[in-house]
Amino acid sequence: MKFEILAPAGTWESLVAGVRCGADAVYLGCKALNARRSAGNFNDDELKNAAAYCRARGVKLYLTLNTLCGDGELTEAYGIVENALSYGVDAFIVQDFGLAEMIRNCFPQARLHASTQMSVMSPQGVKALEDMGFSRAVLARELSAAEIAEIRENCGIELEMFVHGAHCMSVSGQCYMSSVIGARSGNRGLCAQPCRLPFSAGDGHGYALSLKDLSLIGKLAEIEKTGVVSLKIEGRMKRPEYVAAAVTALKKAVKGEYRADDEETLKSVFSRSGFTSGYFDGRLGKNMFGVRRKEDVTAAAPVLKNLSRLYEKENPLVPIDMEFECGRGKPMLLKARALGKSVEVTGSVPEPARTKALTQTEAEERLSKLGATQFYPGKIKVEIDGGLNVSASALNALRREAVEKLTAAEKFSVNALPMPCILPRAVGAEPYFTARFSDARRIPAHHPFARVFIPIWSDDGAFGDLHAGVEIPRGLFGKEKEITERLIELKKSGVNKALCGNIGSYRLAKALGFEAFGDFGLNVFNSIAARKFNSPILSFELSLGQANAVNAEDTGIIGYGRLPLMLARNCPVKNDIGCVKCGRKGALTDRTGARFPVVCSPYPCAEVLNSVPLYMGDRLRDIKTDFIHFYFTDESAEDVLRIISLYKAGAKADFPFTRGLYYRGVK
Repeated sequence: MKFEILAPAGTWESLVAGVRCGADAVYLGCKALNARRSAGNFNDDELKNAAAYCRARGVKLYLTLNTLCGDGELTEAYGIVENALSYGVDAFIVQDFGLAEMIRNCFPQARLHASTQMSVMSPQGVKALEDMGFSRAVLARELSAAEIAEIRENCGIELEMFVHGAHCMSVSGQCYMSSVIGARSGNRGLCAQPCRLPFSAGDGHGYALSLKDLSLIGKLAEIEKTGVVSLKIEGRMKRPEYVAAAVTALKKAVKGEYRADDEETLKSVFSRSGFTSGYFDGRLGKNMFGVRRKEDVTAAAPVLKNLSRLYEKENPLVPIDMEFECGRGKPMLLKARALGKSVEVTGSVPEPARTKALTQTEAEERLSKLGATQFYPGKIKVEIDGGLNVSASALNALRREAVEKLTAAEKFSVNALPMPCILPRAVGAEPYFTARFSDARRIPAHHPFARVFIPIWSDDGAFGDLHAGVEIPRGLFGKEKEITERLIELKKSGVNKALCGNIGSYRLAKALGFEAFGDFGLNVFNSIAARKFNSPILSFELSLGQANAVNAEDTGIIGYGRLPLMLARNCPVKNDIGCVKCGRKGALTDRTGARFPVVCSPYPCAEVLNSVPLYMGDRLRDIKTDFIHFYFTDESAEDVLRIISLYKAGAKADFPFTRGLYYRGVK
């Protein structure tokens, strides 16, 4: 089996552990704009040193710029990319569509990897990334083996997948729980992990949102069949011993040497009630859930010391080929080749031997003594005239100088184009209204909405009677063919608008001739991203000031509705109390007694909604975007009429509500 083993590096110690244990590549972040801002991370000098360290050992380095970026942060991102390229960073892992566009346009040489935060889960999604210039996609963790293979068959870029580490309950990029509840955004690298706290659909004493950690290390033969090229280990917040254990286990698995005791070591160093492979196997259910128990914590102590020994010394990872020429009357010459480079060093003129002359075998032995370096001897060729003497120190000095030249830090040229200036938008006319309804039967006969969208599974007649567009589910797992067939039916019946919260559904809708509109799930956070989509609904993680300043044609914000906090493939209510008891009226209760409705659908995901709706009816003057979107979920027909009436009057709400993040923003 041939895979790239990709290790996390939240600190310098973890970087060293991953490299010395045999990782083919590492990924790390700078101090800003990365999805693990609470990790140690790397300042500019440390990034430069990290790039040199990796390059000297034949290891690739990928820099994470995998957060949403506001307009005011794109200049900082530009500088980070420019410096990183000059240090020889191999690729950039990116979530934000606007940031990706800026990098592609300003730095043509940069290699882009699409973060799992982009929520790519279908063939059309990966094709969309290919269209945008990405060379690799990091797939959603919730995909099964069959679904990954289907993607591989329909795309031409590299695929990377997580094979070990923490599992989020929500699809990555589609979790807003931490930000809406505590203003700490997972999409901005500061997730507070509220999902690990008690949530229950039953008696209030469960952990309905806490999954076990993922581990697929024992399934590499199955993974190989899917066409994935890179195996990613999660864990930039973990200690270096964890990195060493995971990389070592993967190296063994690639060689077919992974055993039960290796898995036990991994469980000891970190797990939550053990591991799960449920998504990959296509077996969802209660056995995927777990918490960090006392015995999980205490199990680590006995194994940490042994794991630290795996990386305490430099390991010989890189072959070095050498040619040594020692001729009478001319300086000694050593040519060395490694890491794709060739160097030459010269020494003094050898003297005639008084007693014992240097032999070919002795020269080969001395050149092979690479000591505590990252090199091991490859092909060694020696040409020596007879009767010459060369001291061990002189030959050692030649070898050391050659190694130093091969590993010297390099300065890489950067072909940078200037970043276009982004100006704040001019204030336009009074915003118009749009809406989505979970149930077409709740749409009033007379309403103020310029565009109305209803779910794809709604009755055919509802679309025509209401002149409605189709809302395509954000969760596309394994359903793209089915969704395509349904969209073709709707198109033939006269439906011509589609609301798309995933890059895969957006590309699909356009390909089928729909007028595609961008939904909130695209996480549009800046002006460059907003210009990529038609009439986008901006991220509700933006402050109102930021949203008002986004300079693109026809942008909107959600002005009313229960904000969807999670998109989950594994329904927490089903796993806690079962579908019969739920009766499609399920909800989760947290430790404070707050109730979060859970909405299921005919498609393979459930949504966890906020406990109270967002309301801006009495703050309409503060909204300067082109339109305001209403997100109706569990409201009755009477509730809908009342909400419309309140907004028309600009009146205060007469029910519990939130302003979301519009006045407090996220960190």
